Amino acid sequence: MKSDDFDAGHPSSNGFYSEGGNSGGGGYESRGHRERGNRNADRDRGDRDGGNVYQASTQIPEAVKNFLLVFQHALREHNVNQIQNIYETGFDRLTESIIKNRPWPAVDDVEMIVGDDQVFLMLYKELYYRHIYASVPQGPTISQRLESYYNYCALFNMILQPEDSPIRLELPNLWLWDIIDEFIYQFQQFAQFRSRLSNKSKEDAAKLEKNQGVWNIHSVLNVMYSLIAKSRINEQLCAYNSGLNQKRIDEIAGKFGSHPLYKYLGFFALVGLCRLQCLIGDYYLAVTVLDNIQLHKKGMTWSPVPSCQITMYYYVGFAYLMMRRYSDAIKCFTDILLYIQRTKNVFHVRSYQQDMIGKQTDQMYFLLQICLSLHPQSIDESVTRTLNEKLGSGERVQRLQRSGTGGQNAEEDFMLEMEQLFLFACPKFISPTLPNFNEKKDNYKDMLNLQTRVFMDEVREQSKIAVIRSFLKLYSSISIQKLAGFMGISEPELRTYLMTFKHKMKNLVWSGGASSLDGQFKTASDIDFYVDGDMIHIADTKVAAKYGESFINQIQKCDEIKKRLRSIHVQ
Repeated sequence: MKSDDFDAGHPSSNGFYSEGGNSGGGGYESRGHRERGNRNADRDRGDRDGGNVYQASTQIPEAVKNFLLVFQHALREHNVNQIQNIYETGFDRLTESIIKNRPWPAVDDVEMIVGDDQVFLMLYKELYYRHIYASVPQGPTISQRLESYYNYCALFNMILQPEDSPIRLELPNLWLWDIIDEFIYQFQQFAQFRSRLSNKSKEDAAKLEKNQGVWNIHSVLNVMYSLIAKSRINEQLCAYNSGLNQKRIDEIAGKFGSHPLYKYLGFFALVGLCRLQCLIGDYYLAVTVLDNIQLHKKGMTWSPVPSCQITMYYYVGFAYLMMRRYSDAIKCFTDILLYIQRTKNVFHVRSYQQDMIGKQTDQMYFLLQICLSLHPQSIDESVTRTLNEKLGSGERVQRLQRSGTGGQNAEEDFMLEMEQLFLFACPKFISPTLPNFNEKKDNYKDMLNLQTRVFMDEVREQSKIAVIRSFLKLYSSISIQKLAGFMGISEPELRTYLMTFKHKMKNLVWSGGASSLDGQFKTASDIDFYVDGDMIHIADTKVAAKYGESFINQIQKCDEIKKRLRSIHVQ
């Protein structure tokens, strides 16, 4: 599959986007005159809206001018360490001290300072529009949303269109991840924005209808698949998992895949693709695309950016939750939450990312609580302690705990609390289809309502299980008639609920295999029972630790180390 087979929302003969029939020259240069015209119109509108935009290069503060020139020099010299320092520290420092909540200088004005350096201007625009999304109070206009999309298309065209050799561009891994992360975030925001038609003027609705191909789900997916194919990242991961040495992996990767820019963009595109599939509700494919990353193995070395790893585990854990693989979801959440606890003071994140990581961490704690409420099992004590702190000791915990006491009110409280936890912790779903522009109707919540309904149907099916569990813990055997009397239901209803208990407590759990969807059906409940006639016999499933299993795991690890050592050729 070639990268230039894809089109991102506009008919063209080559690349993701081209204008006026000119698709050559890297794809992005053909839009230059049109971009400047649109930016001038936006700048005029910005003046009318309050003058938050710089009108000329003479008004740009000297510190910002010097910053831009140093930034350009670092990019031209391919000085990755300096670029990383500028990107992670310098840009934020100037934003907080000088720019604040205004847009950065317009691209035309920056061009008067740095010259016609198209690569630098594309990367500057990526930061420019990202800052507008993150910090400018009124947010991006429709034109800015469209222009940001066109800039991403130009950037990805430049990266993907070369056939003979990689482009001469080196960026820090954090920036590469942020490009993928922000690209999907802006797509997500535009999908939500486009679906809110009730408050749109006729002009805005007409503009959105005219640009239906912009921020289209197919173009965004095409970018991810193109980066994955160009970098041969799946082939590299397979080779890495097979224990091949780095020289052999580089041969498999080829000219593009062995280049750090393509290699890590390909890896981050895998994570971005997982996120996209979760946003549209395809949880099976969301997990499948990460098969070669081997999430279940400790010491994952292929994720060089902590925020990428956190995002990856959040979406994989959520996908497992929606597929009713609660044990795997619990393992995902506990692994990454332990990682966050141990490294929160070690890695550097940009200011706006701190809020995102903090919220995503809270979401994972709440998703973990959902899993534990539906599928109780023991987890790490430090995670349990933090989880209790997040939930507090008030009504929320009481509503979750009272589910096992029976009674209509307790069941309703439990259902309400589970729904609230889900609504806070789930991602912002989007519909892959376009809205009907002829109807002034908001449908941005349709996908959220659908996924919530699916989740709550599952919770409703398990609403009686907690009550049954609380009674069974008190007895070694009990008659069906007696338990039905305690619960206030008929004996046939109780038998149905007992079958539900058996079914819901048996989950598919990953226990080895190439795919993260592989697994065996296991029962992880703290109690087990069987029905003999009219009697229920209960067995405590808590058993002594299996030391043999631990020894087997250590032997397997030693075998893997020996295999890797044998694959290393010492000259």
